[in-house]
Amino acid sequence: MEQDNKKFGLIGKNIAYSFSKKYFTEKFSSDLFDDFTYENFDIESINDFPEILKNNPDLKGLNVTIPYKEAIIPFLDTLSDKAFKIGAVNVIRFTKKGNLKGYNSDWYGFKQSLEPLLQPHHKRALILGTGGAAKAVAFALAQLGIFYTFVSREATENAIDYDRINVTTFDNFQIIINCTPLGTSPNVKEFPPIPYQFFTDKHIAFDLIYNPEETQFLKKAKKNGAVTKNGYEMLVFQAEKAWKIWNK
Repeated sequence: MEQDNKKFGLIGKNIAYSFSKKYFTEKFSSDLFDDFTYENFDIESINDFPEILKNNPDLKGLNVTIPYKEAIIPFLDTLSDKAFKIGAVNVIRFTKKGNLKGYNSDWYGFKQSLEPLLQPHHKRALILGTGGAAKAVAFALAQLGIFYTFVSREATENAIDYDRINVTTFDNFQIIINCTPLGTSPNVKEFPPIPYQFFTDKHIAFDLIYNPEETQFLKKAKKNGAVTKNGYEMLVFQAEKAWKIWNK
């Protein structure tokens, strides 16, 4: 990329805690990235997005986080094949023609982070939540050949509700992934309503949350022997993928 001022940023709501801002600001602190900056765009509504574009003509790329990974799509000119299949976007590239193209790097980050934990008996996964991140997780699981079921507060044709989860569920599903915001700082006492006593050392509990480092979900699962992992490494992988996308 030619050396002029290059601004990147994050679109989201209540994102003062943002991983991306800290990660890219540290990345850009090296002399190699003298003219690069990264900014949080904390907006009340996705309808404020065009205003950001208008006021920041030097933007070269954006990340997208909760709650706009799906809502952003109508504002984009095109989607990558994977973002289209997933139905959620967390990376926007500004093309040479000035178009906005949506990508998804969440699926890649999750896949890279989960893969080292997998054993032959890890064949089925429960995905807690049905938002944009959950969709990316589902796509990654499909790539890994792992069957998955969504869990939501209310049963739908695509998801079971939490009341359906029992000891038999835990026998049949060896990977439980929290894609809800329950337990994120500052609400660290919250956790998804599942029967944690049925976790065993044959289970993986994966939480997309990284702040706090160990959520109640992970603590409760670990207490019963589960292998646990938070979302930090996934975020690093997805951020580096986003960087490659912006530099295409």
